[in-house]
Amino acid sequence: MAPFIPPPVGGTADELAAVVALREYADRLEDAAVERALREGWSWSDVAEALGVTRQAVHKKHIRRLDDAGIDLRRRRG
Repeated sequence: MAPFIPPPVGGTADELAAVVALREYADRLEDAAVERALREGWSWSDVAEALGVTRQAVHKKHIRRLDDAGIDLRRRRG
């Protein structure tokens, strides 16, 4: 029996492609919002609370990208 190969377009394939696109877009929005918040002086804890995650989770997800971008992350309030 041959494996199921979904059609490249239409119906379910389009729905799943839309889910992938939305996830990628949401990740880009989160990256930009976290970067802006930190540039404005928000603490990691402030950002985490706003996103509904732990400080450790948001830090782990974003620290390397922000550090690579040269953003000063040392001076944060609260």
